[in-house]
Parts: sequence; structure tokens; C-alpha cells
Amino acid sequence: MSARVKLTLSYAAVVVASGVLLLAAVAVFLLRYVPTGGIIADVFVPNRDDLIRAFVPSAAFVMIVLLVVGIAGGWWLAGRMLAPLDRIGAVAAAVAQGSLSHRVALEGPGDEFRDLADVFDSMLDRLEADAAEQQRFAANASHELRTPLAISQTMLEVARTDPERDVDALIDRLQQVNSRAIEVTEALLVLSRAERRAFARETVELSLLSEEAVETLAPLADRHGVTIDVGGDAGTVAGSPALLQQLVMNLVHNAIVHNVAAGGMVAARTHARPGAMALVVENTGPPLNPDTIATLTEPFQRGADRARTDDHVGVGLGLAIASRIAEAHDGALVLSPRTGGGLVVTVWLPRAV
Repeated sequence: MSARVKLTLSYAAVVVASGVLLLAAVAVFLLRYVPTGGIIADVFVPNRDDLIRAFVPSAAFVMIVLLVVGIAGGWWLAGRMLAPLDRIGAVAAAVAQGSLSHRVALEGPGDEFRDLADVFDSMLDRLEADAAEQQRFAANASHELRTPLAISQTMLEVARTDPERDVDALIDRLQQVNSRAIEVTEALLVLSRAERRAFARETVELSLLSEEAVETLAPLADRHGVTIDVGGDAGTVAGSPALLQQLVMNLVHNAIVHNVAAGGMVAARTHARPGAMALVVENTGPPLNPDTIATLTEPFQRGADRARTDDHVGVGLGLAIASRIAEAHDGALVLSPRTGGGLVVTVWLPRAV
């Protein structure tokens, strides 16, 4: 039997049982006081048997009515009570066919069914986000890996038909192409991990991450003739040390390699604010178009006005990864042009409780 039939029969059984108990109470507590005699002093007084004969047909009719009302009312009430489950089941069936855009969106009071529908919708939101993230990962990977693979194939075909090929040069070139493919793959994995928030949260000192990033990238800054100024307020945030370190490294690395000439400057400073920490990384460089700045946090977008050197051939994911990491930590990344040229990147992160 379906759940609706079971609820209907249960409701009808409760109604009929209540009627039986009521009639039993009348029989036990009322009829016991009715005498069994008949005519008293030439006056007819109904006795107990007379009342029973008159009462039983009416009681039987009432019981039949109660049974019908119990079944009909139980069927209607069960339908009303189970309607949210039918709605959830319909959405689940649509999702099973591959459509993740359906939602229950149940209205009404906040009862158990509403809570179940909200949890189900939240689960679908997460599934849809994960599916979209996987699709983006596959599309980005296929888009970015197609070029190095095509280059490798072309080089091998040319080398096969060239009897005077330089094997060492070919190996070096293939190694460069392979290294770029590895960098793209690793960057995509970091981006995917940040978007899925697949990390454990720890207490992290943001100013120490800035100092470590500057110390690690100091040789690169020396090669570019760029001076780095690091400092600021101490303060902790809650998140993944590895991902936050990746965020700071990406920002400082971009700031170093996008200086147009020797003598440039990079500043990385932390600022403590009530309930939040701000990491500000700014660099000198060419003036940037506001339209260009608006696209820099998109995957595989590179500022066309920004300098190109061998140190930052890049995969176009640096600021995209930093933005996704900030969002995964309930923060935000804000880009703005620097007065006199260059870029200012501000990352807001909530303070650790």
C-alpha cells in the first residue's frame, strides 16, 4: 500500500475507534442506570432493552457515517500532508534525468517538510555548482592544453621529416612545452580546489604569509630591478595556509613581473580592521584601462596593456586563482588602477574568531 492509503486507513481507524469508545462509554455509564422494568402505574417508561433496540440502528448508521467520513477525510488530509513529498519527488525525478536547474522552492510554514525541501534545494545548489565547476575545468583544460599538445605534435612531425634536425634543441623545446602544460594543469587544480572549498580551516597569520612570499620572490625582484616594501599590521584569518600562501604568492609575483622597467616598486601591506584583514599589493607599471582591469580576474585573461617577459609567460590564472581563493574564504578581491600607472589589488578576509 502507498503511504497515502496507509495514512487514510490509519485516520479512518482512529475516527471509528473513537466512535466505538464513545458508544461504549454511553452503554457502560448511562444505560446501567436505566431500569429493566416496563409499565409502572399504568405509565409506560422505556426500559433498558427498549433503549437498546432504539439506539442500536442509529448507532450503526452513525458508525457507517464515521467510517465514510474517516476514509474520505483521511484521503484528503493525507493528500494535503504528502503534497510536499510529491513535489520533492517530482524534482528528484527531473534531476535524475540530468536537469539540475529544478528546485522545490516550497512555500508555507517552516515545518519538517519545508526544512526537508530547503535542504534538498541546498543540495541541488551544491551539485549544480560542482557540475558547473567540473564543466569549466574540462573546458579550460581542453582549451589551454590543446595548444601545447598541438605544438608538440607539430614539432615531432617536422623532426621526423627533417634528417638534419637538432635533437638537443628539439628536446629543450619539448621540455618547455611540457612544463607549460604541467603549469596549466596544476593551476587549474588549484582553481578547482578553491572553488569547491575543499580545505580545512586553520588560523593563519596574514602578515607572515606576505613576508614569506616576498622572501621567496626576492631573487625574481632583483632580476627585474624591482624593490619590494613589505609590512603592515599583524592579524589572523581563518582558512587554508596553502591556499592563502598561493594567493599572496600570485599577487606579489604578478606585481613584480608586470613592472615595465627596472626601478619599479612593489608594496605588500596588511591592514587590520574591525572584523577583517586587508592585504594590499600595489605595483608600478603602465596605466591600465578600466575595461581591462574588469577582466583580469577571469580565467585565462591577460591584460593586453601589461608587459610581457620570459618570467611571466603565465597561464592567465594568477588573479583568477587569487580571486577564487578569496571568495572561498568568505572574502573579496578588488582591483583598482594605481595613480601614476600600475595596479592596486586589495584582498579583504574576515578575521579569525
